Amino acid sequence: MNYKKVIKSRKIRLKILRFFNFLPDKMMLKIQYFIKHNRKLNLSPPKRFTEKIQYYKLYYRNKNMPNCVDKYNVRKYIKTKGLEDILIPLYGLYDNVNDIDFFDLPNQFVMKTTNGGGGINIIICKNKRELNINYVKETMKNWLQPKKVSGSREWVYSNLKPRIVVEEYLENHKQPEAGIIDYKFFCFNGVPEYVVVDIDRYTSHKRNFYDSNWNYINVSSDTPNFGDKMKKPEGLDEMLEVASILSNDFPFVRVDLYYVNKKIYFGEMTFFPWSGYVEFIPDRFDFILGSNFEIDSIKNIGDKK
Repeated sequence: MNYKKVIKSRKIRLKILRFFNFLPDKMMLKIQYFIKHNRKLNLSPPKRFTEKIQYYKLYYRNKNMPNCVDKYNVRKYIKTKGLEDILIPLYGLYDNVNDIDFFDLPNQFVMKTTNGGGGINIIICKNKRELNINYVKETMKNWLQPKKVSGSREWVYSNLKPRIVVEEYLENHKQPEAGIIDYKFFCFNGVPEYVVVDIDRYTSHKRNFYDSNWNYINVSSDTPNFGDKMKKPEGLDEMLEVASILSNDFPFVRVDLYYVNKKIYFGEMTFFPWSGYVEFIPDRFDFILGSNFEIDSIKNIGDKK
């Protein structure tokens, strides 16, 4: 069932989810999983990647996880790993949108909320003279409303204090019109096994899957792939090393990086990609990806909740 076609407004979908905040996490996840995949959620034991993501939400807790998904606090985590040089230059951190002096900002910049994820709650300014500042302020005010419960029960985002970070705008100097490429590393116990490559994110979004040796995998998801047309990036080995260092503390995390003008930049860390509700084509890739996700260390605590 494509619920997004049935209820097109994201705002309405979120309101519906919040209405059911009273439901226990496990029950809510089972309902959502069935609606989005048209099959029951198997947790005893889970085998698919999408099932293990739900299991991960329910039963794994690590005190570093909330800080790693916070767009500002994660900077401290990265510094503890000795990787400060991959951080995108920061122009400011703000609790209130009215504290932002737009006059002092450069002509190009990126604004995002510290508790956003999945490419939402982001404003990209390529030309400040064309920016509707009043619209930006009103939009940001709405985004700064605190959320006590995540609609998809992603506990790491619950109770995060929403703030605004303003960062440098990254641009591909050779092909500025092409935008920058997202390299998303699926890491299991510190080992990057797969790379998901997103291009044209805000125009004609497409996505490819590769293994860590840059072998193309003919898989599509909620976004079509663009075929085996991309050369191995020059900085792949270095990005794999960075992803390994950042993911070493967790059974699973997706580490998002950019490689721009021969330099690596950090994007974000995500513990529940697509919230575990993406459909892979072919379906067997859900099992292949899931076979890398080792949950033995956490499976014995599950039935207590």
